[in-house]
Amino acid sequence: MLAYFSGFTLGLSLILAIGSQNAFVLKQGIKRHHIFLICLICALSDAILISLGVAGFGSIVTQYPNIEVFARYGGAAFLAVYAFMSFRSAVTVSHAIGNEQVEQASAMKTAMICLAFTWLNPHVYLDTVVLLGSISTQYQGQQMNFALGAITGSFVFFFSLGYGARLLAPLFSKPKAWKVLEFFVGCMMTFIALSLLI
Repeated sequence: MLAYFSGFTLGLSLILAIGSQNAFVLKQGIKRHHIFLICLICALSDAILISLGVAGFGSIVTQYPNIEVFARYGGAAFLAVYAFMSFRSAVTVSHAIGNEQVEQASAMKTAMICLAFTWLNPHVYLDTVVLLGSISTQYQGQQMNFALGAITGSFVFFFSLGYGARLLAPLFSKPKAWKVLEFFVGCMMTFIALSLLI
């Protein structure tokens, strides 16, 4: 049981920081667009990566740094494009919840964007596969419980963030609030993209 709670708290602490993926989940949650799909993709992706890490695949990522390099440059390019789209939306679009002008992408397009945020993020490999994988070795015989704890933490976090975001919906009934959010998301994506390149 100790291994399970250790995995839960550590897994939760690693994804609590506001990053590009979390900002995307928050934005979708406020818009109430494909929330379940987004949360499920994020949590299942974490589950796969955590399982790989605990199974010992962290050493493969360490031995083949090209995986991390590809994720870094691919992620930076993707974030730069998304940042541009957010800045453009902040300047040119006037939308609000309850307004017909709010854009709703298809489930497929939303899923692809979410997968890009997840799998083109080099930090996700370092946090889940390498870090959690290496820490799990401290729990010999209990590694499965450690992994289940970390996976549970991921599910709890993403579904809480996605569905909890709707509490902010009244604030985003005003177009100005959306402009501020889009600008904030654009700044965050730009900062993270630059941090991946430097």
